[in-house]
Amino acid sequence: MTKMKVKLIGWTNKKPLETTSFAARTCYASEIPKWGKLLDVENILWKSGHHTTLEHFFVSFLIDGIAVGDVTLGLHLVHPFYNTSQRSGRYSAKMFWNPRWKEIEDYISNFWPEIKKEDRKEIINYIRKGVNLFQENHSKITELARKFLKEERPFISQKNLEKNAPKIAQEQVRMFIPIVFPTALVYTINLVSLAALQRVAWTPSMRVVVREMIKLVLKKFPELKFVYQWNEERNQDWSPKLIAGKKKILKEPKLKLLKVNKLTEVKSPKENEIGPLDLLHFLPEMMENHFIEIATEIEISLATMGQDQRHRTIRRSMPEFTGNFYLPPLLKEANLEKKAKEILDNWLSFKGKIPDTLWMILSPYGAMVRYKKIGSLNAIIHEQSKRLCWRAQEEIYYLSCLLREKLKKKSQDLLKFLEPPCVNGKCPEGAGYCGRDLKLADSDFRRRKV
Repeated sequence: MTKMKVKLIGWTNKKPLETTSFAARTCYASEIPKWGKLLDVENILWKSGHHTTLEHFFVSFLIDGIAVGDVTLGLHLVHPFYNTSQRSGRYSAKMFWNPRWKEIEDYISNFWPEIKKEDRKEIINYIRKGVNLFQENHSKITELARKFLKEERPFISQKNLEKNAPKIAQEQVRMFIPIVFPTALVYTINLVSLAALQRVAWTPSMRVVVREMIKLVLKKFPELKFVYQWNEERNQDWSPKLIAGKKKILKEPKLKLLKVNKLTEVKSPKENEIGPLDLLHFLPEMMENHFIEIATEIEISLATMGQDQRHRTIRRSMPEFTGNFYLPPLLKEANLEKKAKEILDNWLSFKGKIPDTLWMILSPYGAMVRYKKIGSLNAIIHEQSKRLCWRAQEEIYYLSCLLREKLKKKSQDLLKFLEPPCVNGKCPEGAGYCGRDLKLADSDFRRRKV
């Protein structure tokens, strides 16, 4: 059995059926109900579809050993009803320097037992190629990062220069590494969302991790067994389609502005309403901005898709693999395009030879996906205030610059809301100040290398 570990680490501090009964009785009673008086939750609430009362109860899990791909294209893909804190592929140095090879091979053989030994060996060799490229080039890319950090951010402190250069190098060189690599996260979810995941989980490994979460909940709270029906699991697999066409190495992400829909007058937020604590979704006077929507179609790497998913007030369409590979600026500077093409071709060669759910998580971080996004002005303002900061990762920052460029032609009145936070206020990063010189900033705010 795989060494993936799921541990229940926290839960709402009252019994679930007591919490649910109290919430339901509050809805119908003229007086505050007595705590502990139980309803027949299964028959009165669950079977009749009154599920929101169970959403007052949350459970938190530590999940260790799940593949990055089964998070990005699994646990984080569709629904927004969760909170998560995942190990960073930018900051966690040991993740790629000391690979857990036995765990990776076990992950593949346990969840896809139909893979023959010789095919599994070929897969592991492909993964090792990506890791070797990372390890062989990290030092060179770190030196390039130092060089361009000094050029682009003249006021950066020596401490931040030495701290950030290797992290930026890791962020960009990981593009060669497949997302089958194990990660860890703390994952918080309510009882109803967990029940929905049980019924829809679309990969072998995702089904196992959801099943483990449910088993832990039922071990702690066996009275909830009516919520989680094992015979209602769906065993239908899903993975992104591969779009036919030329397979290219791209030097920048892509963005199309599909529409700007303004059904109301724009309400201008104050600086302290945008951050560091986002108040836009909580202020009555900002509610009209929910009727101003910006829709785009983007093509980005899987590495950046994981970043993009952190904005859960923005809706996304189903992703598709384009067959392209994103080559960040420092890798371009180091003339690694040929190596990127080798990794891309190697991954694409497995298509049709192995199950699609495995092929999906063998994709390198640099593999590009295309999908549509739509968000209210409030959601877009919050997103851009984070992603137009120079401390944001290079590709997602570039994507935000592209949105500004497109809006210049379509709706310039919205540009004033989509600027780096330091332009009209002060740096929100404190001691983490990036070191940029605002006097020398280009009008498009574009970073060039890092």
